Parts: sequence; C-alpha cells; structure tokens
Amino acid sequence: MILQNDLLLRALNGEMTERPPVWVMRQAGRILPEYRAVRSRLSGFKELVETPELACEVTIQPVDLLGVDAAILFSDILVVPEAMGLPYELIEKVGPRFPETIRSAADLTRLHAVEPEEHLKYVMDAVRLTRSELGGRVPLIGFAGAPWTIFCYMVEGGGSKEWSRARRMLREAPELAEDLLDRITDATIVYLNAKIEAGVQAVQLFDSWAGALDRTLFERYSLPRLRRICESVKGAPMIVFAKGAGWQMDRLATLPCEALGVDWHMPVAEARQRAPQHVLQGNLDPSVLYGTEAEVRAATQQMLTDFGRGRHVANLGHGVYPDIHPDRVRAFIDEIQRSGDR
Repeated sequence: MILQNDLLLRALNGEMTERPPVWVMRQAGRILPEYRAVRSRLSGFKELVETPELACEVTIQPVDLLGVDAAILFSDILVVPEAMGLPYELIEKVGPRFPETIRSAADLTRLHAVEPEEHLKYVMDAVRLTRSELGGRVPLIGFAGAPWTIFCYMVEGGGSKEWSRARRMLREAPELAEDLLDRITDATIVYLNAKIEAGVQAVQLFDSWAGALDRTLFERYSLPRLRRICESVKGAPMIVFAKGAGWQMDRLATLPCEALGVDWHMPVAEARQRAPQHVLQGNLDPSVLYGTEAEVRAATQQMLTDFGRGRHVANLGHGVYPDIHPDRVRAFIDEIQRSGDR
C-alpha cells in the first residue's frame, strides 16, 4: 500500500522535505476527550493496552483529530518486562508498580526469553489492525523502552526521582546488572523486529531515565545496549531519544540510528554541532503549550528557525502534558504544517 503522507519516512531517510514532519509524543492519550471517553468505559489502562481494537482506535484518534503526520501505536514500555515474566500493575494517579522486583541473581530465575507472537500477541495484533485501518494515510511508529529505563522499573519496582536502587546495583553488583541489562536488550531486539514484521514503519527507543547516569555509567551500561539494538533491529528507521542526556550527545551521535531526539534543555545549535550526521527530532518545551495560541505559534516558529531547513522531525522535547488543551497542540501542528507554504 502506497503511503499518502510519507513525510516522516523521507525525513528520517535524510531527504530534504518541503517542511518538517510533525507528531507529538503521547499524542494518543489524555489530552483528547475522545480518548478519555474510550478510557472511561474500561476497568483500567492495561485493558486498553491489551485490547487490539481499542489500542487501534486511540492510536488513530490523533491522526483524525490533530492532523499529525504519523501515528504512534498506543502501548506501554512495560509490556516488555511483563513479557519477560515480571508482571506490573498500573495504579491510577500513582503510576506503575511491580509486585516482584529483580534485586538478586536468584530473582533472574523469574525471567524468560520473549516470544512476541506468544507473550505480546495483543501488540502484534494491534499493529496489524492499525496498519489496516490507517489505510496508508500516515506511517505507523512503534516504540520500546531502552534497556536502562526498563532496568530502572524492574529493580525499583515503580517510579522514582533518583533511581537510587537501580544505580546502587550498577555499583555494588555490576555482573548482575550486566546480566539483567543484556536480557532486556535481547527482549527489546526481538520485540522491535517483530513489530516491524507486523507492520510498523519506524521505531523509537525511549531512554527516559538516561539523565540519571553519569558519563562513566552511561558509557558502560547504557550506550553499548543502545548500540546493539540499533545494529540488530532491521527494516525501519530508528529514533533514539535519551531524555536528560543531551550532554552525552557526542556519544549518542556514534549510534547507527537515523535520528536522535532532543529534549527542550538542549540548545539546537549545540545538538547540530555534536550530532552533525543525524536527523534531529524535537524539541519544543511542552509547557509552551500552556501559553496563548499566539505564544505557541511564535515559539514554534523560533524552533523551526533554530533547526533550519532539512534533517528535522518536529516534536516536543518530551511528551505532551495531560492537562494541555488540544487546541494548543493543534496550533503547534498547524504552524509547522504551514511552514511548507512559506
């Protein structure tokens, strides 16, 4: 099926496009009343993730309602540790919680290799259904959490400000940490390749907690696994987004991926200088969208000026906040799409 809007894929392949493609991290979510209407009928978040027809519906909503240039499959990064044998709960207004954690070598016996069509069939079914329902309008993005970020949740048992237990394991039990990280890496490679085979046309790797590591720990524990994933996942362009790790941009720039995400802390000129060969994605501060429509449009124009023409995928510097009005997101998207007419 020929894509009607292939802007994202052309941009990720390094082509000069008439304007930057635009999509928004967390676009399929709580900013949309239509999403909340679907969610209100369900027992919980995981029911939405694990029901392909519903995941498909909320994945396509932003394409219809916001006009983005790509859909991103509605899912959760924690489906991977669950598929490995470590189930999680999502508690409303609290966040994810793992009843069991990995704290010792004995805990590793709970884990097993991932067979996507067995342990994650609901994700693969959602990919296939969504590709069919999109009908070639825009490409479909799949995603996964980076090994360090998944490791954090599996060791801590939930969210954290400091990730001190996870970082302590790196210091006190490096062999155990390496073992767990390698298992997560293997599972992530299998998962992303299966998603591509099922139909996603680009993938993004979220290293949401990369900023918790200093340079030495990042170099030893995170970067080699990111590299192995980039080298082993085939058939679709890859975006690596290491939030809070812009100061590692020179090291991230050694990864064999097509694009690097830039958060709003990182000056665009510095990102361009430190990653000259990569397409860059980002990086408007999501809080800008709390401003007036005029302020949103002005900030968006400034972002476009900073990135310049080409090798740019327009996005926020992180996920859109759930209490931002959809009209401000539409203004952001519209301003980028109008830039092609200037």
